[in-house]
Amino acid sequence: MSRMNRRKFVKQSLAMAGASFVVSHAGHRVLGANETIHIGVAGCGGRGGGHIGSYLGMKDVDVTHCIEPDINRLNSAVGKVEKKQKKKPVGVQDIRKALDDKDLDGISCATCNHWHTLMTIWTVQAGKDMYVEKPATHNVFEGRICTDIIAKSKQIVQTGTQRRSEKRWAQMVEVTKSGKLGKLLVSHGFASKPRGSIGFKKTEKPPANLDWNMWVGPAPMQPYHKNLVHYNWHWFWDFGNGEIGNQGVHQTDCARWAIPGATHPTFVLSLGGRIGYKDQAQTPNTQLTVYTYGDTLLFFEVCGLVGGKGNDKGIRRVSNDFVYEAGKVIDGGKFIPNDSHKDAKMPSVDVKLGPGGGPFGNFIAAMRSRKKEDLNAPFEEGHYSASICHVGSISYRLGKQVAWNKVGKKPFEQDYANEQWQRICEHLVKNRKLNLSEWMCHVGLPLKFDPKTEKFIDAPAAANRMLTRPPRKPFDVPETA
Repeated sequence: MSRMNRRKFVKQSLAMAGASFVVSHAGHRVLGANETIHIGVAGCGGRGGGHIGSYLGMKDVDVTHCIEPDINRLNSAVGKVEKKQKKKPVGVQDIRKALDDKDLDGISCATCNHWHTLMTIWTVQAGKDMYVEKPATHNVFEGRICTDIIAKSKQIVQTGTQRRSEKRWAQMVEVTKSGKLGKLLVSHGFASKPRGSIGFKKTEKPPANLDWNMWVGPAPMQPYHKNLVHYNWHWFWDFGNGEIGNQGVHQTDCARWAIPGATHPTFVLSLGGRIGYKDQAQTPNTQLTVYTYGDTLLFFEVCGLVGGKGNDKGIRRVSNDFVYEAGKVIDGGKFIPNDSHKDAKMPSVDVKLGPGGGPFGNFIAAMRSRKKEDLNAPFEEGHYSASICHVGSISYRLGKQVAWNKVGKKPFEQDYANEQWQRICEHLVKNRKLNLSEWMCHVGLPLKFDPKTEKFIDAPAAANRMLTRPPRKPFDVPETA
């Protein structure tokens, strides 16, 4: 059966099964200025608890639905919401049941990464608004489809790259635009949190409280093991995107945001590996990736082998630096001119953010105004910033393994990049006491990317295949918008 015929078959099957939410709610419930907004939170543990807490603290906002495939987590969330707002929310394991409720206004998604885009598409098709956590997508293809579906709709869709709602980072965008510090030469994101070994877990039968089919959703079906549920899925390619797509997407978003007009890079090269311990995970815990955006280089760096107190010399934790012709801005706030080692005053620029205050408040404000331009972090921006992570990971995964100490001090063509690589290697030896000859490094494949077609140029076929994933019905993403 062809992919197109399979899509038609799946749509017909869903319709016969009563999944009419895809087309049934063409409009949006009209909200008065003081009318209570009804929100469903999907993914009720971890970050989902933060979503719930944010909405429960807002006036005229009710959490009316909790959506979670783990019945234990679901019941716990329902109880907490009921205790706080004195009104029991509906609890469901399948989001489609929530989307069929005509009184539901929007979904706030804090599920695993592999569900983000499909859940957004289903929500928009059901005529509901969406707050979707970072990364907005699990791969580049689904990001483009979802962006186009949203553009054709009237729905409000905010992504969870919440630094877009912070004046401090919006300032860097305006500083670059102003030209007061000259050209932006380097935009550098750091995301180094302690990431220890997850060990090994054998496959086994899923627990009775977990709807395993629903949890896997649009990912390839596979055996259950305890290193997937409920957090370590981040470090497996079918479900997560590694640290670059976990904490790192906040920093790649800030880095790209500061480059005026930047969408996708035209070049990417990534180096790194899973080093310091042996475990079941697949994604790197140490990685340096360089991207080209016209005259600006964008860097992303992760060092998971750090101490808990942040005292590893030479390693920055969660921050962004910006190198201009006139000097360097450290962590979006401290300017050091080229001709001085002392801090100087940052240029004065006007900064404007959307209404509502904070990412969740901004989402609710835009839901009321029905103005997409009120959003600080619209989905398309989330698509571009998530794609930074995806193309970097593809370069990494298509690379060859080389003994770490054989990579050399200058694996990149840029001096700045080589300086960062040497600093990371020095950290591994001096701070972490590793013998680099005992560990392997993925020397990534240099790749050229076309921002217009969103495909690699002059690359192995495998590179473009990795921009998407095989469909798994009925959880497949549409081929077109």
